Amino acid sequence: MDSELLKQISIPLFTGAIGYLTNWSGVWMLFYPVHFKGFGLPGLAPLAQILPRKIQQVPGVMHGAVGWQGIIPSRAAKMGSIAVDKGIAKLGKPGEFYDQLEPEAIAEHILATARGDIRDVVERILEREHPQLWQDLPPQVREGVHERVQQQLPRIVKDMTDDIGTNIEQLMDVKLMVIRHLEAHPELANRIFLEMGRKELRFIINFGFFFGLLQGIPLVLITEALPHWWVLPIGGVIIGYVTNWVALWMIFEPVEARKIGPFKIQGLFMRRQPEVADVYAGVIADDVVTLSHMGDELMRGPKSDRTRRLIENRLRPSVDRALGVVRPLVRVAVGAREYDAIREGVATEAVEYAITPMKDEEFGRQQSGRVRVLIADRMREMTPRDFADMLRSVMKEDEWLLLLHGAVLGFGAGLLHLAIFGV
Repeated sequence: MDSELLKQISIPLFTGAIGYLTNWSGVWMLFYPVHFKGFGLPGLAPLAQILPRKIQQVPGVMHGAVGWQGIIPSRAAKMGSIAVDKGIAKLGKPGEFYDQLEPEAIAEHILATARGDIRDVVERILEREHPQLWQDLPPQVREGVHERVQQQLPRIVKDMTDDIGTNIEQLMDVKLMVIRHLEAHPELANRIFLEMGRKELRFIINFGFFFGLLQGIPLVLITEALPHWWVLPIGGVIIGYVTNWVALWMIFEPVEARKIGPFKIQGLFMRRQPEVADVYAGVIADDVVTLSHMGDELMRGPKSDRTRRLIENRLRPSVDRALGVVRPLVRVAVGAREYDAIREGVATEAVEYAITPMKDEEFGRQQSGRVRVLIADRMREMTPRDFADMLRSVMKEDEWLLLLHGAVLGFGAGLLHLAIFGV
């Protein structure tokens, strides 16, 4: 076999390798590394302020660093925002998610967990605020107070969980909750897409080789017609770019199923909407919109003061009811101000005990099944266009980076072929 024939045969093999490498590395660039890897470059941070917006979006640039972080984990906060705006907000309101977590079961769990603690809370606060009075009360009166508290607990807890459900949209910001959680756990953003699209991503990588090989055939003819050194590098640029573009197109387009002769074509993610819905719902229900995270948001989020105020308002009257017939005597004995301090102390300290059981991970996992079903059902009902927007919006602004990377790899492969086989 002469060298000219070998060179011609090697061109499609090289373009096939370009196609495979661009798609494989493109998929890798989507997800890895999970955290930024690179180094600081003096002077880049101030320069970045005047660079085009697309350049500023490259991971690390705005912090004056050169390196890389996977597109999806680097956009975890953005993904959280879009997941709410395009997806979760359309899938259900906070109140609906809360209802699926079964407030009655939450109340029973809080009740079972808090019974013993509430007794300690009452003892501690009364001894702290007015130790002499509490010690002077006959044991049967003190025990009567505890019994009335325990009797009231089911009603108090039920009213409290109902109040949270009624006011939940004023008590928590689901969007901020999702954004913060995904930003703190960028690997979770990866998991959503990897679990949804593992089959499709493997297909895209393998497809890159065969599509690149196919594009190499006309490139052989072009190199014969134009025997110039720049033909192969330019051809590599086009092949690398087009291969990545086709790969992205195949994942999401066409959104609606189309028939071409006997064949039906549709975006790879789109045609598996029911299966993808189950995977997405599982990740969101098990790791994002969970009872634990909702409890944490209620007690630690930006609107937590409203939650505490609501629960305290619900708990304060319980002190009056717990003291029963001795309440007027206690109020007179300790004074109105001290009595109010006791009521306030019980309400304030009991807040933590009321919400902490919601952060029980095991109980949360048991309750997440209904949320998973709700999200999956709503996703199956979404139009293909809304479904595509929810998935693609996360990476759409960064697709140019994948296309550019394909073109650069193609250019490099063309130069490599030149170095091995010559013009």
